[in-house]
Amino acid sequence: MNRPQYILLPANPLFIIASLTIAFLLNLLPWGQWVGIPDFVALVLVFWSIHQPRKVGIGVAFFMGLLMDVHDATLLGENALSYTLLSYFAIMIHRRVLWFKVPTQTLHVLPLLFMMQFVQLLIRLMVSGDFPGWFYFLESIITAALWPVVTWILLAPQRRAVDRDETRPI
Repeated sequence: MNRPQYILLPANPLFIIASLTIAFLLNLLPWGQWVGIPDFVALVLVFWSIHQPRKVGIGVAFFMGLLMDVHDATLLGENALSYTLLSYFAIMIHRRVLWFKVPTQTLHVLPLLFMMQFVQLLIRLMVSGDFPGWFYFLESIITAALWPVVTWILLAPQRRAVDRDETRPI
């Protein structure tokens, strides 16, 4: 009934860098500003801020935000500010979130993603005054819906084998 919880191996820093790079490249795909396309960088930043807050923190979030600002040709610092706040609040609740199962973790991540999009919307409203409509927040819902898949993929290299044998060091 209850699945046993296993201790995870330490996260490889090269794997963290690779996952952030792949998320950035997914955001670079030419689907433009379509409604409902998930923000993969934000999703991976939240994941690593919750699971490895000492390795991926506010500095990495700021840098990734600047990269996204340059890519999107938006106001310099818009994504940097929203990703920094996203990472900060994810680090604040990381101990609480890790106690829950993955579907419940999704409910904790969703308000963080809404907050990130609200900050971006607030900055856009101050600069241009254009409201993109309520479908703008669909991105947060779809991004949060991807949380179980991303959790399964990014934790896969850290899982230990269920049955130990002599050829495995751990």
